[in-house]
Amino acid sequence: MRIPAQLLGEIVAHATEDPHNEVCGLVAVTTEDDGERTAMRVHRARNLHASPMKFEIEPGELLALHNRIEDEGFELGAIYHSHVRSAPYPSQTDVNFAASWPGVEWIIVGLAAGGEPDVRSYLIDGAAIEEVSVAAHDG
Repeated sequence: MRIPAQLLGEIVAHATEDPHNEVCGLVAVTTEDDGERTAMRVHRARNLHASPMKFEIEPGELLALHNRIEDEGFELGAIYHSHVRSAPYPSQTDVNFAASWPGVEWIIVGLAAGGEPDVRSYLIDGAAIEEVSVAAHDG
């Protein structure tokens, strides 16, 4: 996924606002004729659990955000969240949740190492986890 540096900055800023609990949100994208996906908007969501160990978006809020993305003429391209106690790699909970969202990327902002946040993205298909590029660009 290509993501404007400004939008990637919004995701990282959201994660660092609460370095003790996981934060989450959705990324709206467009898909080009060549299959390339470009992030167009970031939609923050509330972590129902306010927990350092897991995130969950309240189903009504998730539906409303998903509908808003579609109403804007975009599609859901990624779900993002932070890991505050572990590396930015999908947990078993993430893998289980991803089963309901085939083809959606999982952007994880790792904060556990201290220093600069580590941003990674994955496609999860069943038990298969494939890291994919999150290419920040200007424009």
